[in-house]
Amino acid sequence: MRSARVVAAVLASIVSAMASGAEYAPLTVKVSPVRVSKHVYYVLGDLGPASRSNQGFNSNAGFVVTSEGVVVFDALGTPSLGRELLQAIRRVTDQPVRRVIVSHYHADHVYGLRPFKEAGAEVWAHRRGYDYPQSAAAAARLEERRTSLAPWVNEATSVVPADRWLESDASFRLGGLTFRVFAVGPAHTPEDLALLVEEENVLFIGDLMFAGRIPFTGDADTGAWLEAIEKVIGYRPTVLIGGHGEASRSAEADLEFTREYLVYLRKTMGEAAEALTDFSEAYDRTDWTRYAHLPAFEVANRRNAYNAYLRMQSESLAPGTPRQ
Repeated sequence: MRSARVVAAVLASIVSAMASGAEYAPLTVKVSPVRVSKHVYYVLGDLGPASRSNQGFNSNAGFVVTSEGVVVFDALGTPSLGRELLQAIRRVTDQPVRRVIVSHYHADHVYGLRPFKEAGAEVWAHRRGYDYPQSAAAAARLEERRTSLAPWVNEATSVVPADRWLESDASFRLGGLTFRVFAVGPAHTPEDLALLVEEENVLFIGDLMFAGRIPFTGDADTGAWLEAIEKVIGYRPTVLIGGHGEASRSAEADLEFTREYLVYLRKTMGEAAEALTDFSEAYDRTDWTRYAHLPAFEVANRRNAYNAYLRMQSESLAPGTPRQ
């Protein structure tokens, strides 16, 4: 009986939040930090797409605790999740959050920024993402999430712009640690940023790595993404934290799945584009057996393939054209 009353209370609070349009609707998912080095933690999202069942918690975020404050990398996919991440940080340390580094402006990484702004944190992102918060694409995604992730994304939710838009790589010291922020895009998005905690050799790379699920390529430059993966491997990080899936202590091995998937997309769809084969026919003929059982396949794979088809078509028409 007690468990039934608890469930009823949670449902009632959710209904109340929907009715009031409150920005921070209650959650039942847990945001639990995992410590990967002396100062670095991350939280692990669900491997599937954002959904009501995971309440939008399908991406990773991380934070670094120093004696002078906290640096956060990404803010999760709803304002409620951002607040829960902030509360999880508070359970680890009472140091203030000084800065949030945004890997890229996709909904599952930035809708949680509001509580960090309210707590006084400064948000950094790459300049190539500057136009996104006011764009038609951002408005369309927000409207979709207000339906698919209500009440956790609602009329009070907005896309929070950065306070500082980086034109080039940057570094700073805080609490005895050195932080390097640098571009790894255009790749998954034009504005991809990474964060290296030098003394502990922990590297956050956002959605350049998908572990245990199908990557989402969207409008990605898959060729540049492959080049970015090689750049990341060159850092030889002790711990590598991607945007989806578990953190890695073997960067080259754990990046291999993402790399092989991108290579397969480009090979199969490139051959189809070169032969002028209709996309739907090419997609249906392609053997997806290796990937079909993985989380997010049904949601992402066809769109990924179509993006690769158009990308390879474009590259074949303009060989040697510099990447944008």
